[in-house]
Amino acid sequence: MKVEYAEETSVRKSLAFEIEAEVVDREIAARAQHYARRVKIPGFRPGKIPPDVIKQRFRQQVLEDVAEKLVNQVVHEELEGRGLRPLATPKVTELKIDEGQPLTFRAVFETLPLVELPEWRGLPAKAPRATVAEQDVDLELARLREEAARFDAVEGRPAREGDFVVLDVTRKKDQETDQPERRAERDSLPRSERGVQGGAAQRPPAQKDENVLVEIGAADNHKDFNAALAGMSVGDTKDIHLVYEEDHPSKGLAGRTVDYAVTLKSIKAKVLPTLDDEFAKDLGEWDSLAALRDTMRQRLREAAERKADRELRSSLLESLVDKAAFEVPEALVERHMSARTESAARGLAYQGVDPTKIGMDWKQYREAQREDSVKAAKADILLDEIARREGIQASEAEVDAELGRYAETLKKSKESVRARMEKEDDLQALRARIREDKTLDLLKANARLSDE
Repeated sequence: MKVEYAEETSVRKSLAFEIEAEVVDREIAARAQHYARRVKIPGFRPGKIPPDVIKQRFRQQVLEDVAEKLVNQVVHEELEGRGLRPLATPKVTELKIDEGQPLTFRAVFETLPLVELPEWRGLPAKAPRATVAEQDVDLELARLREEAARFDAVEGRPAREGDFVVLDVTRKKDQETDQPERRAERDSLPRSERGVQGGAAQRPPAQKDENVLVEIGAADNHKDFNAALAGMSVGDTKDIHLVYEEDHPSKGLAGRTVDYAVTLKSIKAKVLPTLDDEFAKDLGEWDSLAALRDTMRQRLREAAERKADRELRSSLLESLVDKAAFEVPEALVERHMSARTESAARGLAYQGVDPTKIGMDWKQYREAQREDSVKAAKADILLDEIARREGIQASEAEVDAELGRYAETLKKSKESVRARMEKEDDLQALRARIREDKTLDLLKANARLSDE
């Protein structure tokens, strides 16, 4: 067998193979014999089909099977023998195989580049400040009050601005319902945008929504919808005609005319709890409003510190990447592009939006991630090289501690979490993340930080 190794670029390599005709013919004969024992051909007894008949009837399949076996075998052996570690399965090109002829092909693959590590100690960076204003604490307390609000029934009067009404809403007419692209876009939006807090006014329901809670006067509602609800009494039914402007911020509603039939089932007043010691006690963990404020302030500070740390790490990593000059393997870039695209699609699905029905050109979106993906792949290589040179690894104690945190969050035993991660091959990814975090900590510890 003849093999020629070539370094096409700093990361792309190739192996050109020529396997002797005798080896190829021997494998063809063996494969033909294998088929002869298993296939059935009229006029021949099972197992007694001549090899020449097999080669003629199943020529293409036999050649493909032989090529696959020999290619996999020799490529694996050659890579192992040369100590080469491809980042992805080699791509086979220029393959030629026929009986009585040598098998020739090229295996093209990528490897990590040899990295000239730039000076990573003393990277300059501005240290973000983790600050929490009392206004932030007030907003957090306001959120808790909203979550604890109750809705009391209102009787003896019509609905008015500021009330919350429970409606059954039926779409009677939609002038653009027949347009598939509009319908697909509408149906891709989360249900919360058509059935909660005035959502029925923002977007027509598919057919009928029951027990929709709407705040009369909410800014997100169509002004004519608010006006129509004001003055209605329990049991009233009203037809509402809404015309959405062409420049409406929602693409699903812009330029659309919709007719609704709404039935008002009940009127409610939203009552917020008083922000006092009793409110704090009702939440179950605090004995005073002051203690609740202290906890909220501490949580916000911790969140701000985590955000500041992420920003600092990102800044240091960006500085390191800017100082490095080497070719990035396309295989690593492709992985990052795919991961970013899949993450965006999962985010939409988590919100209840079908990623396939929003008119997004996902191929274009994926390609738009290339520049950032190149930087991310380069950062991976640099961090790995620093970790290798500095002997940074994830210890079993660190892995065990992280598993413990996962288990606490999931409310499961550490053993069960470990077993699941081992089964799904996630432990190695966990070790890699811990190793990367420790390397970033090393960058931060050696950085030149400034407050300006």
